[in-house]
Amino acid sequence: MSYMDLPARHKELLNLIGQKKRIPVSELSQSLSVSEVTIRKDLNQLAQQGYLRREHGYAVLLESDDTAKHLSFNHERKSAIARRAAISVCDGETVMIESGGCCSLLAEELVKTHKHITIITNSAFIAAYIRRQNGARIILLGGEYQHDSQVMVGPMLQRCVAGLAVDKLFIGTDGCNETGFMTNDEDRAAATQAMADHAKNIIILTESEKFLRTGRIPLIAYDRLAMVYTDDQLTGDTRTEMEERGVPLILARTR
Repeated sequence: MSYMDLPARHKELLNLIGQKKRIPVSELSQSLSVSEVTIRKDLNQLAQQGYLRREHGYAVLLESDDTAKHLSFNHERKSAIARRAAISVCDGETVMIESGGCCSLLAEELVKTHKHITIITNSAFIAAYIRRQNGARIILLGGEYQHDSQVMVGPMLQRCVAGLAVDKLFIGTDGCNETGFMTNDEDRAAATQAMADHAKNIIILTESEKFLRTGRIPLIAYDRLAMVYTDDQLTGDTRTEMEERGVPLILARTR
């Protein structure tokens, strides 16, 4: 079952689990004002559908590169970020969009609200996700296919982008450190960097919690960024830290 087809309580459960990664059943019961018996039944259903893992007394987020799963967590915050970022795009514009939950929702928002938008992407997931939207014009870059993340990477992709030039590239991230944003996949880092070389403005879309994480591989240095869109749950300390590093921030309203 897709995220959009889930019952409202299941969506709220996934949002709560997504925020903490591992959360007691008792806390979920209190947060949603339902019995622990009911919560356990809900969690068992979600575990069977592949959204989470059950441990004794706990629900645990499943780490996965599957973008469809990523959409299930913090969906409302991702949607708010996507809607705010979409304002920066004009009708008739051609943009590049990499992969991830926020990026997928941005692509959907653009084809719903803008006219004559062209989206260049290395994400087969995004191409499939928006394929039924009226007016969606998609250019899917070639390359080696990553099955879990459903993105194209490798030397062929680098050759595909060689002749391109766009004003904006939107990308996701796994975390950050003192010099820039990070990822956990070397091939995706190389693909993103190749796309970035052909974009005037590089823009990050990410939930506020990613500022508290790091990654294994550098993705984009702060001084190359035109803008970072995140949600309004970013802490004051983190916001000050980013501003001191010269990182331009726009916070999407979620409340």
